[in-house]
Amino acid sequence: MTSLFEPLTLRDVTLRNRIILPPMCMYQATDGVPNDWHLVHYGARAMGGFGLLIAEATGVVPEGRISPKCCGLWNDAQRDAWARVVAFVHTQGAAMGIQLGHAGRKGSVYSELSGQTGTAPVDEGGWETVAPSPIAFPGYATPRELTVAEIHGIAQAFGAAARRADDAGFDCVELHAAHGYLLHQFLSPFSNQRTDEYGGDFAGRTRFLLETVDAVRAALSASKPLLVRLSATEWVDGGWDVDDTIRLAGLLRERGVDFLDISSGGNVSAKITLGPGYQVPLARQVRAGGLPVCAVGLITAPAQAQAILDEGGIDAIEIGRAALRQPAWPQWAAHVLGVAPDDAPYPPSYRRGRWPVDKV
Repeated sequence: MTSLFEPLTLRDVTLRNRIILPPMCMYQATDGVPNDWHLVHYGARAMGGFGLLIAEATGVVPEGRISPKCCGLWNDAQRDAWARVVAFVHTQGAAMGIQLGHAGRKGSVYSELSGQTGTAPVDEGGWETVAPSPIAFPGYATPRELTVAEIHGIAQAFGAAARRADDAGFDCVELHAAHGYLLHQFLSPFSNQRTDEYGGDFAGRTRFLLETVDAVRAALSASKPLLVRLSATEWVDGGWDVDDTIRLAGLLRERGVDFLDISSGGNVSAKITLGPGYQVPLARQVRAGGLPVCAVGLITAPAQAQAILDEGGIDAIEIGRAALRQPAWPQWAAHVLGVAPDDAPYPPSYRRGRWPVDKV
């Protein structure tokens, strides 16, 4: 057994392996409600052998979505639709989480599928965007600055969505505090120029995230893990950086966060040198904050994923774009890495696919 296929336990949830499907927007929802697309999309990858599937960025309020076609979890109809998806995923031996988020100044945009870019107007399903400060993301509309009362309300909306996620059967919840969305916008001095208790120094800029963590942890069953996705660096001098992320990781651990999903960038324009596994060193550094971490970003081959674990400092691997091409990526990885057929993650109806074991 290679370590990629070893179980991973977080609180009372044990993943069958260390291969995670990260949240990737599908832009297929209507009024925030997931549908058959989501059942088939996530169901196929559960059958394909992933240990944990994390559902796409899901708005905790209508205006928290990235686009009008994104999923939500602010009402019970959405909860019940998600429950159907989660139930099927569980029948295939996989665990399922959901990423809860608020897009802030990066919301109300046309979906990728529309062929249009920028902020969608109200008459096309858009809405007024909000942010820590009235500073626009390049190419998007200028947001309205949130009041303190609104900040408190959004934190509670995260808690309410986490309660619905729990009721829907999700095994864990991930908070989206990366890629320039609202929680990340508060962390960065580039997008947060407030002068009240939610701005200024590190303590002020992290306050909203920590209060949101408290609301979600209180709403989520104690047996279920809480994950946070962070952009470890903005790749720009003077912005949020790895040292900030390590410091924040320690605070998150103290508040009951169990696992960190480490990415980077997304809040401001930056020059990023891309390459295979380019974000792995960031995740290794952030692990110094005391929490287990997963690595993501141009990890595509089984041998590459296994080598990252072998080098240490990483607890799980996220397979994103490659999983869009290969829903059964973990089964392929089991072949390539020489996992014994009986240990490969095949559903019973597909077991004939375990043979022959080749290493192409």
